[in-house]
Amino acid sequence: MRVGVIGGGQLARMMVPPAVELGVELAVLGEAPDASARIAVTTVGDYRDADVVLAFARGVDVITFDHEHVPQEVLHALVDAGVVVRPGPDALRHAQDKLVLRERLQGLGVPQPEWARVADAEELGAFIERVGGRAVVKTPRGGYDGHGVRIVSSAHEADDWLADGPLLAEEVVEFRRELAQLVARRPSGEVAMWSLVETVQGDGVCREVFAPAPHATARVERVAREIAHTVAEALGVTGVLAVELFETFDERVLVNELAMRPHNSGHWTIDGAVTSQFEQHLRAVLDLPLGSPDAIAPWSAMVNVLGGPADGDLDRRVPRLMADQPAAKLHLYGKTTRPGRKIGHVTATGDDLDDAVFVARAAAAFFED
Repeated sequence: MRVGVIGGGQLARMMVPPAVELGVELAVLGEAPDASARIAVTTVGDYRDADVVLAFARGVDVITFDHEHVPQEVLHALVDAGVVVRPGPDALRHAQDKLVLRERLQGLGVPQPEWARVADAEELGAFIERVGGRAVVKTPRGGYDGHGVRIVSSAHEADDWLADGPLLAEEVVEFRRELAQLVARRPSGEVAMWSLVETVQGDGVCREVFAPAPHATARVERVAREIAHTVAEALGVTGVLAVELFETFDERVLVNELAMRPHNSGHWTIDGAVTSQFEQHLRAVLDLPLGSPDAIAPWSAMVNVLGGPADGDLDRRVPRLMADQPAAKLHLYGKTTRPGRKIGHVTATGDDLDDAVFVARAAAAFFED
């Protein structure tokens, strides 16, 4: 079995170990020879070029993705050529275009923030007035990790973005915390879900993940699972789907965004679950029986390593981390350091959440100046 991954980022990199264990050959179409997943890059090229992608796809049994940015015309060219693409174009368009997603979720009756498609300042102003004087404005396509998101309180604060086309406007949700529910689905319809997790954000970037979500009520857990199952089935998702959620102070659960691939909120599963999200994704896209998503410890804490040391010297810090926090599991992504960049993560597991959080934070701190 040969799986082709479009995109050479850290998600493709983290698919390599489970591919080896499953006896699956992994081929990666990377943007550059020094991509994070360079150990598995077999082709260097532009994922927006249909000819490049088609040539890459000829040597694999199924195509999947490290990111959701492959243009629809390229995805459909693959399907028209008889290539198995998982998830397919119709599913991926909901992760590529936030307006398409909002419309689909509304049709499904899935709870989400109040929203509107706004094409000009007048429409944005009317929406801001309707939702209490402030709104979240998002570019429909291409945003991630806080990019393409802006909070506005007047009609003309998004004129620069409106010049490029309609935007998504949403109410500013007063939430207690952010959650994420990961689900995996294979073409035959089998579904598996990991524990609901809490995510901690800073400047639009995920900083920490706690699994399972502390103090989550049975109702919140049930609603999150129902939402994830409904979305995965209705959209025809194949592979891992991350449903990012808001939990409000009155225990409502609202869908924030989707990621139709392995996701930062699931990195804890590498060390904290029987089957990691990366192994599960490979199983799902190959339509193999899914593995158990059960946790192997009562608690897991994952802390992202962001930016890294100013001098770029990671090597001399790793042995110190290992000696100081031997219970921590370090995952580096083979990236150069840069302020705010995700260059790795640390996971700790155990019987006590506070202890696991302390270990993970202490280990990640070795890469801070």
